[in-house]
Amino acid sequence: MTRDWAASEKPPPAQLSVAPYAEKRRAALSAQFPGERLVLPAGPPKVRSNDCDYRYRPHTVYAHLSGDSTADTGTDAVLVLQPTAAGHDAVLYRRPRSPRSDRGFYRDHRHGEFWVGPRETLAETEEKLGITCAPLDDLPGALRGPCPTRVIRGVDPAVDAAVPVRDPDLDRELAAVAAELRLIKDDWEIAQLQAAVDHTVKAFTAVAAVLPQATGLPRGERWVEGTFERIARMEGNGVGYETIAASGAHACVLHWIRNDGTLRLGEMLLLDAGVETDTLYTADITRTLPISGWFTPRQRQVYDLVYHAQEAGLAAVKPGARFRDFHMAAMRVIAEGLQDWGVLRSAEEALDPESGSYRRYTLCGSGHMLGMDLHDCAAARASQYLDGVLRPGHVLTVEPGLYLQPDDLTLPPELRGIGVRIEDDVVVTEHGARLMSSDLPRHPEEIEIWMQSLTA
Repeated sequence: MTRDWAASEKPPPAQLSVAPYAEKRRAALSAQFPGERLVLPAGPPKVRSNDCDYRYRPHTVYAHLSGDSTADTGTDAVLVLQPTAAGHDAVLYRRPRSPRSDRGFYRDHRHGEFWVGPRETLAETEEKLGITCAPLDDLPGALRGPCPTRVIRGVDPAVDAAVPVRDPDLDRELAAVAAELRLIKDDWEIAQLQAAVDHTVKAFTAVAAVLPQATGLPRGERWVEGTFERIARMEGNGVGYETIAASGAHACVLHWIRNDGTLRLGEMLLLDAGVETDTLYTADITRTLPISGWFTPRQRQVYDLVYHAQEAGLAAVKPGARFRDFHMAAMRVIAEGLQDWGVLRSAEEALDPESGSYRRYTLCGSGHMLGMDLHDCAAARASQYLDGVLRPGHVLTVEPGLYLQPDDLTLPPELRGIGVRIEDDVVVTEHGARLMSSDLPRHPEEIEIWMQSLTA
């Protein structure tokens, strides 16, 4: 087994376009923690069942700061920023490529090349990422010594065990600052997110085209899911999150991912899905489509209200506005519409924080930051995110919805069981905002025309 193999070394690859951006991100993190060692693990594989792992995806903080978004380096890598007088030196610790003389090459089902494919050499990774690389076996020595150390915890148990907790708040602060570095997207990131959106528009179009084929199937929601995810794998890394393909009253369940329902004429399909690029940036778009291609009057009534709410939310997205403003702008339209329908007694009363009764029908917020994580920057401090203001480079979703539960006796019977969400991805610019997903129809009449054109 160890003899008579041709040399398999390849010339070093060209440096990735992300490398200079990742270097700037590391410099920004370095400036926040002078004199401290920062440990940023990619994480080990995650077991799906017994000896089978999920497809590997490195931890977001590691990927953002290293530029390493593929499995070519192997699993368990750790990026360490070692303090120097001038800032920090970055070293990426990872498994070298296994020699053919290594038994693990043939027998290790997690790391052996015959099992999972070849890893890059250290030299290849250095050239590709512009980061000094060292063997993973050298990591324990690099983590020893009296230098104060912060770790992104809960990612790699081996790293957590190797570095005793000095103060949990210090590690949480590192996680918060690393998340806040992703709040403002650089030009490279915005281009990646636009690519994710464009791929997602293509996948939505494929779904709309196959709705006649999926209608009536016992688990037609899964036909929809499979159609979307086929495009996602062809165009990118896959889906950025579990696809929500919710027909009929399933649309009233915010995170319906069982996707085992039947698509029926006269009902609607709520599809919430996003393609993740090979660089791990995801889109997040929702459309609620009439399965027949035409809205019924009641469906149009609900859809119109959500559409106008989204229009109000989109109009509120601009630099200097509070992050929470777009949500409240959308909710005011929703509350006033529910008052007009006789569902709410008073919109003003429902919007009062002491009451918040409109939430019975909307359930959740109207958007979130978007990036490498679906709900990006979640570890950021509230002062920088939820209670902060919008700035150019923020990328977020605007996604108001109405979820009129089938068993809600406060609703007229003809409205029960209708769920509508409209979600689009937006980048804040110097003078306003740009709708990144504008190529996908939103207005109900445009949706009907579009659907008819696809199935003609």
